[in-house]
Amino acid sequence: MGVIYRKYVKRLLDIVISLAVITGLSPVYIVTALLVRTKLGSPVLFSQLRPGYKEKIFRMYKFRSMTDEKDENGKLLPDEIRLTPFGAKLRSTSLDELPEMFNILKGDMSVVGPRPQLVRDIVFMSEEQRKRALTRPGLTGLAQINGRNAISWEKKLAYDLEYIQKESFLYDLKIFFGTFAAVFRRDDINMEGEATALDMGDWLLKEGKISEEEYRQKQQEALELIRESGL
Repeated sequence: MGVIYRKYVKRLLDIVISLAVITGLSPVYIVTALLVRTKLGSPVLFSQLRPGYKEKIFRMYKFRSMTDEKDENGKLLPDEIRLTPFGAKLRSTSLDELPEMFNILKGDMSVVGPRPQLVRDIVFMSEEQRKRALTRPGLTGLAQINGRNAISWEKKLAYDLEYIQKESFLYDLKIFFGTFAAVFRRDDINMEGEATALDMGDWLLKEGKISEEEYRQKQQEALELIRESGL
């Protein structure tokens, strides 16, 4: 039953749920888009390349929550400066995630699964940790109802691998409804002391788990993966 669910039923449910959300919450999409346009300007949507099923790179969409402020050298200012109070509220309510429903409808993502991390995150993962890509990434997942971004990367990835082993209709249902409680609490958005969640490489470097040389090499690997994707 688990194999049938993963291969056929889950994709059908993803299509039905994403269509229902996009249609039913269309006023929320419109109002949120107008608020983003008014508060942060254009563009309303923020897109970013993420590794999906079997690490195939796709473009994921969110409502924009940060400004594009740059320093005198044209480099973007730190996240904590660009993240506005309005943007922080968007993130805490998870409204910024709504455009991902179109990624789910398209088939890049699923409603439930390991969260799609950045391309520059996967290069720091072990071969075992990268097995998280054996299923479609999700809008929500096991890690999101067990600490979200407030837990360590090692714990987060352990939850992803646990999910791969237990993926089933009832397990997805449990995570789906558990997500509402996590969103309602509006906590665990970021790691303690950080304005936004740290990338895996930044976290490993901060924790002294890798050297600066390893960090630079892995960042170059990530750039190469992006170039190869052609996106």
